[in-house]
Amino acid sequence: MAKRLQVILKDPDYREIQRAARSRDMSVAEWVRQALVVARQRQPVEGVGKKLEVIRAAARLDYPTGDIDRILAEIERGYGSGAHP
Repeated sequence: MAKRLQVILKDPDYREIQRAARSRDMSVAEWVRQALVVARQRQPVEGVGKKLEVIRAAARLDYPTGDIDRILAEIERGYGSGAHP
């Protein structure tokens, strides 16, 4: 089932959205629907508890490391080499 959503915009804001929609060859309504999908996708799905659980699980793992002075020296050499990641 579909629901209607009414949003009141100031004229300059509406014109900007209208131009954006027109440049993509779509209606204002479709542009707004797609913008809302993108906005929802950017919102975190899980709460703080889930994030902490993931961080704690990662902290329990054993990752390879090295001597900090050696690592920093390698980083500094990389800066001077002109190599880009």
